Amino acid sequence: MKINPTLKDLPVYQPGRPIEEVARELGLPAAGIIKLASNENPFGPSLLALAAMQKALAGVNLYPDGNAFYLKQKLAAKLGVEPANLILGNGSNEIIEFAGHALLAPGTDVVVSQYCFAVYPIVTKLFGANLITVPAKNYGHDLPAMLKAITPRTRIVFVANPNNPTGTRAPREEVIRFINDVPDDVLLVMDEAYIDFLNDPVDLSPLVRQSVRPNLILMRTFSKIYGLAGLRVGYGIGNPDFVAALEKIRQPFNLNLLAQTAALAALDDVEHVRKTRRNNFAGLEFFERAFRDLKLEFIPSAANFILVRVGNGRKIFEALQKQGVIVRPMGGYQLPEWIRISIGTPEENERCLTALKVATR
Repeated sequence: MKINPTLKDLPVYQPGRPIEEVARELGLPAAGIIKLASNENPFGPSLLALAAMQKALAGVNLYPDGNAFYLKQKLAAKLGVEPANLILGNGSNEIIEFAGHALLAPGTDVVVSQYCFAVYPIVTKLFGANLITVPAKNYGHDLPAMLKAITPRTRIVFVANPNNPTGTRAPREEVIRFINDVPDDVLLVMDEAYIDFLNDPVDLSPLVRQSVRPNLILMRTFSKIYGLAGLRVGYGIGNPDFVAALEKIRQPFNLNLLAQTAALAALDDVEHVRKTRRNNFAGLEFFERAFRDLKLEFIPSAANFILVRVGNGRKIFEALQKQGVIVRPMGGYQLPEWIRISIGTPEENERCLTALKVATR
């Protein structure tokens, strides 16, 4: 078979290691392992979501609503937009791929920041487009430099705010200026997967709602704050005309019955969100204080994880695994001296810190 030559050098996304895999490999009991690698919600899913899924189980022999009518209606009301502004995806990763299908081809350009989310380069290469990587500024986005990097061939610019994996946040004034200055024929994808962890986020939805910037799409997810990572529910908020184009690309039934059901119920669980946010703020303070005491360099984070410099990141990652603590090594992000730690429960955070002290002796 003549395989698409693009696939030959296409990088493969490496997710955080699952507990079961580490347990098998190291001969450890799965119940004794904690995972602080993939920025998941340490409290699990909303109890309302669990109850709703239990009721919906009997209907899994039927195809789900292909247009997710009720979820779109409820989400639109919460966001103050119209259902026509929403595109739903199997995780927000699928929204990234939709944009690639719609806009990218060999000879086109995509602009990203150094230390950007790994899926942006993967999707760019998948469609044969050229990746323009702008050097980071203090591990975050240098938005003025990214603006200058836009060429006549540029079709998409990706900006994650807060950024994964560094946790950095672009200043409000720079974000607004950047959005206004990006050319009208370039799609600006603002990845807001971690926006719910901010106290004072830049609310860009009015720009979409009022069609001020038709070339802007916001990406969000139920994976983090709502604790539904295993169900893969993401969404984009964009101009109705562009969303209509993406709908032609979307596969039928890409959001399964239980995913729709859980997301719909999770939107009502305000207390679960509050609890998660409180825990996250406390967890970030805990690790920042501990890293200062240990004289370890770290990057102040605006998300639900923190990046810390430990010397040999891979070695420390493996040492922590042997103690039953899974974190994320950052070599794949050109940060080989760093590891990323997701914020867990207070008990998980304490255990991770204890293991880190042992590993870095």
